[in-house]
Amino acid sequence: MDKKIRQYVGIAAALVSYYVVHEGSHLLVALALGVFKQIRFLGLGVQIDVESTQMSDAQMFLFCLLGAVSTLLVGYLLTALRKKICEVPGKVFRAVMYYITIAMLLLDPLYLSILCGFFGGGDMNGIALLVPGWGARIAFGALFLVNCLVFAKLVLPTYKASFENK
Repeated sequence: MDKKIRQYVGIAAALVSYYVVHEGSHLLVALALGVFKQIRFLGLGVQIDVESTQMSDAQMFLFCLLGAVSTLLVGYLLTALRKKICEVPGKVFRAVMYYITIAMLLLDPLYLSILCGFFGGGDMNGIALLVPGWGARIAFGALFLVNCLVFAKLVLPTYKASFENK
């Protein structure tokens, strides 16, 4: 398969995987708390709608934070498994896992540090109920920088070598 097609397949798989993990975490929390209302499809995005008036600040904080925590945990797991993943001979599989790793490591820290200010806040609105918003944004910004280093020092070299050798 052509390199460009592998990239497009990888990016599409990363977006779907990101939404499944991130919004899936929101869904599980909403179901556990008994506040699930509906799944809303918004253009390219998905949103779990909840009965927010039935939630305490702590529950809303948990609901909003766990999406990011889940994607980060999956990103760290994929980073830890990168050498095993790169032993798989299929280039499409490796491309998919590469882009999923990028999405899981970087999207939430980037959004919660910088982009949330331009798009209505999203999960940051719930996080800021218990933690000062500026403090959370700084923490997620630092995490974004750390994850960029993790990607540059661990993920990228491993995948680059695997695509050159196989």
